[in-house]
Amino acid sequence: MCKSKKDVLAAHPTPRPSSRTPQSVSSSFTRTTTATSSSSISSISLSSLRDSLPERPILYRPSEIASATSNFHPSRRLPSASSGWRCTLRGRDAAVFLRPFRRGPPDSARLLDRLTSVSRGHNVSLVRLLGAAASADGSDLYVVYEYVPGASLASCLRNPKNPDFTVLSTWTSRMQVAADLAHGLEYIHNHAAVSSPAGTPRPIVHNRIKSSAIIVTEPSFNAKICHFGTAILSGEAPDDVDAAAAAATATDPSTSKAKRSNNREMKIEGSRGYMAPEVSDSGAISQKSDIFALGVVLLELLSGEGPLKYKVDNAKDEMRRVSLIETARRAMESTAEMERRKNVRRWIDRRLKDSFPVEVAERLARVALDCVHADPEERPDATRVAGAVSKMYLESMAWQESIGVPRDFTVSLGPR
Repeated sequence: MCKSKKDVLAAHPTPRPSSRTPQSVSSSFTRTTTATSSSSISSISLSSLRDSLPERPILYRPSEIASATSNFHPSRRLPSASSGWRCTLRGRDAAVFLRPFRRGPPDSARLLDRLTSVSRGHNVSLVRLLGAAASADGSDLYVVYEYVPGASLASCLRNPKNPDFTVLSTWTSRMQVAADLAHGLEYIHNHAAVSSPAGTPRPIVHNRIKSSAIIVTEPSFNAKICHFGTAILSGEAPDDVDAAAAAATATDPSTSKAKRSNNREMKIEGSRGYMAPEVSDSGAISQKSDIFALGVVLLELLSGEGPLKYKVDNAKDEMRRVSLIETARRAMESTAEMERRKNVRRWIDRRLKDSFPVEVAERLARVALDCVHADPEERPDATRVAGAVSKMYLESMAWQESIGVPRDFTVSLGPR
């Protein structure tokens, strides 16, 4: 859902107008005044209101997906997804992703019911879900989203062509992304519940929070979360009817991990470095595992590093795995304030050129480390994280104003 760009000028991130702040709505209001009255009348832009409302989802035909993607031709493949294609579907610029059904293919009525339920959720920090289709043999799912121009957060932070360059070169641009992500996930967890087969609301688990699944858009570096609803549509998040059986299987000591991994119904998709310990052990995804992944992404924003990397250990003549979580913990472990802040400055991305409010950075690191706690019950919920990040975002904007950061220069999304 992203594309590479070269020599595209993007304005330096500035405090957004009232039409877009963390927890803002996308409706725009215009005020008109009359000469005979000092009172103002607010009117809603119908086009903006239409854009802010969810659309009726579409259950596409498999042949329609195949035709739009030129039979899934490699030239249409998205650069950030091996199983994603860009195309035009019913006049809309779209991105199609292929996912396996994890608990057996549902019938058309059940798939449409899931799709309708998920599509009720809509937020400015989520990529819009347009529809879905089951493959011809019923084993796979095609999920269709609105195509969003931009670049993935992973490529913004780690440009393989020029490691010394990042489009997110200022502290406030990274706090903008952090605020959008926190509020997007808070919306998913608390305001986008779907209906279970019993008719009761069931919270949504995203299960794909990672830097490569987050789109950074121009010109103000706002972030959008991709793949909203995929876990529900593909059956990764169990329905009420099979949740108890899945939990029993996951916690049964007589059931080996190898046996579960060979069972397609129990196989849970996850990305190395973002997967919470309980998911690795039992495959039990939850909103707490989403919080773990969000914490990893926040650490990426702070350090610029990926969740895992490998370095050559010359003494032992072997590759050594370096965990971003562990390096963050080491940077924050000192009880002496001066020593700890010195370590934090060394750990934070050098491309920020030591220009950031160190107190805010330290607090953000603490929130991120709370999110990646080994015990799911010790992790904060999305509401608490969003509130903390919002406060730090506002403090960061005040810090930028206080130091007088110039705004008359431009940056480029492309490598230099």
